[in-house]
Amino acid sequence: MDVRLITADGVERRDPADLGALLGGPGLVWIDVPQWDEESARLLTAHLGLHPRAVADCADRNPVPKVHVYPEHVFVVLHAPERGTRGHVHYLELDQFVGPGYLVTVHGPWNAAVDPAAATVETAAVLRRLESGKLRPTTSADLSFALVTALANRLRTYLTTLTEEVWRLERTVTGGHLGNPEMFLEELFQVRHGLLAVRTMCALSREVHGRMRTLAVFGPAGAPLVVDLEDQFSRVAAMADSQREYLQGVIEFYQTRTNTKMTIAAERLAVIAAVTLPVTALSSVMGMNVIVNDTTHWGVLAALLTVMAVMSAALLVWAHRKGWW
Repeated sequence: MDVRLITADGVERRDPADLGALLGGPGLVWIDVPQWDEESARLLTAHLGLHPRAVADCADRNPVPKVHVYPEHVFVVLHAPERGTRGHVHYLELDQFVGPGYLVTVHGPWNAAVDPAAATVETAAVLRRLESGKLRPTTSADLSFALVTALANRLRTYLTTLTEEVWRLERTVTGGHLGNPEMFLEELFQVRHGLLAVRTMCALSREVHGRMRTLAVFGPAGAPLVVDLEDQFSRVAAMADSQREYLQGVIEFYQTRTNTKMTIAAERLAVIAAVTLPVTALSSVMGMNVIVNDTTHWGVLAALLTVMAVMSAALLVWAHRKGWW
């Protein structure tokens, strides 16, 4: 557990044992919990009076964002994206307890395949701003706003990476160089899945902040911050949705081209079958009576071969007039 005291003079790291003396005193207390455990739950519950339901939510993974308003604090759950293998998108959870004069941030739980450093991207970014003097929050709402803005920026950065991949895939499709079609189609849908994940995270986070705006959780002074965050998530969601529609157009372009090639191939195979059908039929009927072991009827054989050639040529001409090849 990392405890920091934020004042007008800067940010100072303090011992968790001093938490009782820091709370209620001058400055803003920021408590960051990299991984929730029983000791963190015991200490914070004793000093902050956290609600048991919120404590249980910190210990477990929450599939969707949420906000719970309690008499002494507000509990907020949000998600950030982290790229996994084969197009998988990890949902990294960031929990917040926003109270008078303090903010508690809790990370995880997360998948074992995720680098632990990826779960602290937002808090690390805000800490750098605090240490450099670029950020001097005076209330817990201000500090929470900075953290959630960093999360929205992470979603936007992830969307930028996916958009660059969309452009690359579009150039590949329009250029006609597709390589392995199965692998290429899988790559198309992996990127679409990433865009859908970003859009879903933003849409759910927007709804959470819409609820916070309705409840006026930060009071009149903090209301503009909630409105700003709601707008940030709304706009990133709209951008992700637009990119997903654009990628869907690329997928349809690719599928149309592939289906056209298959249709042309099927038509050509049908022509080949039609041309060889009379030859097969005629030879199956007459073959045993024209070519035998003891003697061959050369005149009849020549006539049959001529008839076969004429029939095949006639079918080829007819198919060409129909525009089948």
